[in-house]
Amino acid sequence: MPGMKVLLLRALAASSAAFFLASATAAAPEETVLLVAKRQFEDPIYGSTIVLAKPVQGGGHVGFIVNRPTKMSLAELFPEHEASKKVADPLFLGGTVDMNLVFALVETQGNRKDGAIRITPDLFLAYETKAVDRIIESESDHARFFLGMVVWRPGQLDDELDRGLWYVDEPQAKLVLRRKTDGLWEELVRRLEARANTI
Repeated sequence: MPGMKVLLLRALAASSAAFFLASATAAAPEETVLLVAKRQFEDPIYGSTIVLAKPVQGGGHVGFIVNRPTKMSLAELFPEHEASKKVADPLFLGGTVDMNLVFALVETQGNRKDGAIRITPDLFLAYETKAVDRIIESESDHARFFLGMVVWRPGQLDDELDRGLWYVDEPQAKLVLRRKTDGLWEELVRRLEARANTI
């Protein structure tokens, strides 16, 4: 299992993540969406990104970049955790908030009993250490693991949408968890541009 120092860091980071994510379990007036950065969104972090975004109470949003693989693996992060050594896929940069915390996005049909938050009908988010470890150990083939997340203050995402920085699309688990993300942003932008031109 992860060393005590790593567990302590994860616990400290989880406290701030929990502050944002706990309100994601409450009913919100909007649904989870897939945000695709438009070509004119020139930003060193969020340009050319695809972000799964969920509304939270109070008008804010939380999300995860789904097409930014890092060069780091779970095995490098948790060298003493045997199950982590078997996960070949890299960790993804989920965002710039709580980058010392590992999140798991897992595809599941039905309900879960591990405290994971339902993001879409078939996608759940785990952020508590025990739940993430269980997913690494038994469900890694149906999951993606992230370092960090995106947090929008109340009204911030609405402002970005008003400025025309994002396309908004329906999230699909197979697309969100696609193993190879090279060219995925370009593929979605072309499709969404074509759709916008027909409206």
